[in-house]
Amino acid sequence: MIKIGITGSLASGKTTASKILSSGKGPLFSADAVVKTLYKKKKFKNLIANKFKIKKSSNIKKILKEKILKNKLNMMKLERVIHPLVRREMKTFIKKNIKKKFIFLEIPLLIESRLMRFFDVIIFVKAKKNLRLKRFKRKGGNKKLFNLLNNKQMSDVKKIKFCDHIVVNEKNIKILKSNLSSILQNYE
Repeated sequence: MIKIGITGSLASGKTTASKILSSGKGPLFSADAVVKTLYKKKKFKNLIANKFKIKKSSNIKKILKEKILKNKLNMMKLERVIHPLVRREMKTFIKKNIKKKFIFLEIPLLIESRLMRFFDVIIFVKAKKNLRLKRFKRKGGNKKLFNLLNNKQMSDVKKIKFCDHIVVNEKNIKILKSNLSSILQNYE
């Protein structure tokens, strides 16, 4: 089994790249999808509501964003709850797919979380900051939240040192597909 990690900065196109890479090649794990699923679970919502003193009937995600924007320490507090849960799901996914030729894992904070040892190949998806901000806003985000989340991440220059391949995602989907396909050919 070849474990391929896909990472990159905020709104760089990791999800799109991950879907392209895994399509017809192997199963895909998405840390972001795991987090979305967590927010749908009553037990998790109660845990977060208690930890952050939020009314259980409230829109927890919206209030959390406000709390994080007011105090950066709340981000670390939230990560201490979420990251171990995501890691457990990741390990389960790897065990479940042990017989597959390729498995793909999209982990936004792969380098920051020091998860490099879990992967045989790490692909970094890169795009200029102004383009990433534009993409983030298009999905309903705002500049203040983008800057907070972006500053939480390690710089591209530092992250790239830990990656086997760098894919620049600033053009169109056709170019992205071509670049990703050429990387995968090295391992087939």
